[in-house]
Amino acid sequence: MSWKERITVNLLQCGGRPCIRGMRIRVIDVLDLLASGLTQEQVLEELPDLEKEDIEAALKYAGSRLDHPIIAA
Repeated sequence: MSWKERITVNLLQCGGRPCIRGMRIRVIDVLDLLASGLTQEQVLEELPDLEKEDIEAALKYAGSRLDHPIIAA
């Protein structure tokens, strides 16, 4: 399963923000926990409905959203 199959967007759920596998766990929630210093194992303990592949998908999704050229004016 690729990250594109794990990250879902539903306009009627979480304000249309990207979520993990249709659950109400937003990608930003996972990223915030990692950014605050939690390990992947700690994130899985904090959010037991997640799978390791979900965390990897959230990271890959974020990377894909940021991978664009900056055009200087």
